[in-house]
Amino acid sequence: MKRLWEIDALRGLMLVLMTVTHLPTRLTDPLGQPLGFVSAAEGFVLLSAFVSGLVYSRIGYSQGVEPMRRAFWRRALKVYLSQAATLLFLFFVITAVSLRIDQVAVKNLVSFYLAHPHQGLMYGLLLLYEPALLDILPMYIFFMLLSPWVMALGLRHGWLGIMGTSASLWVLAQFGLSEWIYAHAVRWTGLPVPFQEMGAFNTFGWQLLWFTGLWLGARRNAPEARPLRFAPWLLSLAAVVALYGLVWRHFGEHGQAPFGGDVELNLLFDKWQLGPLRLLDLAALGILAVRFGPAIMERLPRFRWLEAMGSASLPVFCAHLVAVLTVLAFYGDSQTARPWWGDALLLLAVFGWLYAVAWAVLRWDKRKAAVNVTALLPSAASGLPKPAAADAKR
Repeated sequence: MKRLWEIDALRGLMLVLMTVTHLPTRLTDPLGQPLGFVSAAEGFVLLSAFVSGLVYSRIGYSQGVEPMRRAFWRRALKVYLSQAATLLFLFFVITAVSLRIDQVAVKNLVSFYLAHPHQGLMYGLLLLYEPALLDILPMYIFFMLLSPWVMALGLRHGWLGIMGTSASLWVLAQFGLSEWIYAHAVRWTGLPVPFQEMGAFNTFGWQLLWFTGLWLGARRNAPEARPLRFAPWLLSLAAVVALYGLVWRHFGEHGQAPFGGDVELNLLFDKWQLGPLRLLDLAALGILAVRFGPAIMERLPRFRWLEAMGSASLPVFCAHLVAVLTVLAFYGDSQTARPWWGDALLLLAVFGWLYAVAWAVLRWDKRKAAVNVTALLPSAASGLPKPAAADAKR
């Protein structure tokens, strides 16, 4: 299947924004949520889900449900191994360095592991204990494991019931569904991991974003697929909402906290639960991107380095975590620990590292593909029909 370079470039951009947001520099706050009250994490998850729907639905239509299911599971295993490797790097390398130099930022990050190392390791590998920064891939794995069943249902019976159920779960998530399930799990199993150590992302809220992306990707391969069209009034409304969010975010008096210290109102824009006004802002930006994005991309030069990072998004994502954790271990989480030129050098080094990882991964994949093609040539050649002259001699 031909790669969509536009999607790769967008995923690369999301990785750049996430890296800048996670690295403690003077650019962390200005570039956090740059387009309104929406972060790069939402874009990354939505794009990943869209690509999954596009790729795996094609397998489902052409080869059947079982091959599609196996492809999903292979991807989930690959993501799990990446998560496990990053977790072990945090526990056994970054934590060891931080204890030696008494780095408070990392000790706070892994406080549960330091207090209960055996439980921390076991529940971390079980994806129940999720230190900050390492909590997005477990959610991704969970969605990948659910996706083949959801995709099969959608391909056979349509997506209306699926999206209705997904929206209902999102509503329940806003009223404490995750906390209710956690309380019952602790009651019946004695789970020792505190709720706040199980990842910041509310899975029941974010599943709406994932399954929306999955549906949008799958519908591209449907036999009756048609391009998305938006009414002029909807485009106008989306433009107003997106512009209002952008101005409020950058020129409002409270910056990234839309309502300042009002906790209850800020929940309407909450990132971790995917609050309703945040979802509205994201929907507005998405509508504008679908309508005007292709025309804009045609007029812009292609940023090959962004495409490379987006093509190798999983290794690059893990590489960005390695870079961020290393910086936290040696510099802490202060955004002003270095002068401006120090921040510039740090960002240059980190993005050089991320591009090097992307380049190496893509080069390896290309080499492996060439080897596989070469290995198939003898068998393919043996199946060719004999020349007519040879048949005549027989």
